[in-house]
Amino acid sequence: MPGASPPSAAPTRAMAASEPSTSSFAAAAEGYQIETIAGVVSPRVSVRPAARAWGEGDARFAMTNSVQTISNCLLSVLAGLSSFVFTLLAFMLLTRVDYQLAASVLIGLFALLIVWVAAERPNSGQARAVAALIERLMAVRSGDLVSPAPPALRSQMPDLASAVDVLFDQVRSTLDSAQTMAMYDPVTSLPNRLHFKREAERILAARTPDDRTALLFIDLDGFKEVNDRLGHAHGDQVLVMVANRLRVVIRAERDPSGPLQPLLARLAGDEFTVLLPSIVTAAEAQRIAERARSALSEPFRVGDHRVNMGASIGIAICPDHGTDLTSLMKAADIAMYHAKGSGRARAELYERSLAAASEEKAAAEAALRKALQEREFQIGFEPRVCARTGLLAGGEALIRWNRAGVPVPLPPSFITVAEDSSLILDIGDWLMEAAVESLGRAKAAGLSQRLSFTVSPRRIERPDFFRRVEDAIERSGAEPTSIELEIAEATAMQCDSRVFGELQALRERGVSVVLGGFGSGRSSLARLKDIPLDRLKFDSGLIREIDSCDEVRAIVSGLVHIAHGIGCEAVASGVERSQQLDVLRAIGCDYAQGPACVPAMSEDVFIAWAAERREAERLAS
Repeated sequence: MPGASPPSAAPTRAMAASEPSTSSFAAAAEGYQIETIAGVVSPRVSVRPAARAWGEGDARFAMTNSVQTISNCLLSVLAGLSSFVFTLLAFMLLTRVDYQLAASVLIGLFALLIVWVAAERPNSGQARAVAALIERLMAVRSGDLVSPAPPALRSQMPDLASAVDVLFDQVRSTLDSAQTMAMYDPVTSLPNRLHFKREAERILAARTPDDRTALLFIDLDGFKEVNDRLGHAHGDQVLVMVANRLRVVIRAERDPSGPLQPLLARLAGDEFTVLLPSIVTAAEAQRIAERARSALSEPFRVGDHRVNMGASIGIAICPDHGTDLTSLMKAADIAMYHAKGSGRARAELYERSLAAASEEKAAAEAALRKALQEREFQIGFEPRVCARTGLLAGGEALIRWNRAGVPVPLPPSFITVAEDSSLILDIGDWLMEAAVESLGRAKAAGLSQRLSFTVSPRRIERPDFFRRVEDAIERSGAEPTSIELEIAEATAMQCDSRVFGELQALRERGVSVVLGGFGSGRSSLARLKDIPLDRLKFDSGLIREIDSCDEVRAIVSGLVHIAHGIGCEAVASGVERSQQLDVLRAIGCDYAQGPACVPAMSEDVFIAWAAERREAERLAS
């Protein structure tokens, strides 16, 4: 395999001119290259010249060819002259005609033999040239893609020799490109996952029992929002700037006299790794990680945009947390997720206690996956009533987990696990399908109450989410006016115009949109006017003290007026006491739900209860 140098990142670096930049440079030692792009000295994989030097003897071969040409001419002349002389002598010395004829035939055959030898000698040169070409091609098995076409071929068949040289040039170029694509990230020019794995394993194998090695796992905070807001082209520019800043940090830790150098790589997406082959203490690794975190916390300038991000970093030490790459990666990954869960923009050292939490998370994820596969989830309903009249106004679809034959609400910790994995997509799809199918059954029973279900951030970002909603409505036969999508306040603040346009299209079909968790402190009031909404659903934390705290009561009253001012209805969730409901009614809240209104119930109980309520309301009217 021919050697490959890091791919050029000139176009993307040009766009990030305000950031530090580096370039690769060659080492003095033959057969090696120092890659500042990776911060590591690694052997250059190169094609090997054959043992035979094809260029030796060019002059000798040219002289031999000239002598051969002259000798061929002399042989031809000699053949003709000798044929004439011997034939003449035969006729002069031999008297019998039959002897003269026999002698002439023999002399002619002798002349033809000489002419044939003269003619075949050039062919033997071509045969040697072809044999030399075959030997040259066989040398490819030994990795020789450098040596030129052999002199014999170049002398006898110069055009073919030139074609062979061009062919090998193209093969070398293709292999160089393939090596580069296979080993380096095309955006940042850093080693990719495969390259990092090979080099890291080599470094770990070379360490002595007394050596300490550190692995840093770096995950960018907020990079997805940069991609969504500015586009992937600007996101790539940010990645280049991130790589350049990390190069500066790692270069400062290099020891030119050391046998092993730090290794920086981009694994995938917004994930980077740094392997520090020789550290004294864990505190040294934490210091370097903190330098990297600090470097990435500075704003990035992308065109006219100012981007603020950060990084969560997990640290694992060899041999304390593992002696092979797999165990170190696992430990650093666990520490990184702990950093994210602790508020982000942090560098955390792996601890044994974190492994237990990670195992609990893995067990919870496995349990959720099993519940999906074995249909352990059931749908439940929390009724929503009119705060003023108490009449049924709809309900909210909830997930109940039928574990050991007892349906229970999905624990909040499991919801967090689902949101951190792709399971939230499958669980969300199940909830939506179950809710609209339930609406179809309610419609068959003569009920028309509105049913709300929550949409997770990851689901609403899917390009096909709104098509899935429309398909589910069509399959179930439910009325669009009976469906309400609940979007979390924080999610809505991050949605782009495409999502808002899709939501508006659903509203035009009759689907309602509610902003959930309103008042939790993450809303931009100025942006509320841009979001297509029908209702604001207040965070249960606000409702908790509404009957005991004048300040909270004033805040909720103000939020009710904001909702009405932008043309929305106000919904209170988590109402646990009748006193809370009285206050909500007094300040003009439209709807309420919670144990103090009507407790949550299963689907069949809800349909039967709603039918009874409808009949009672009909008789009362």
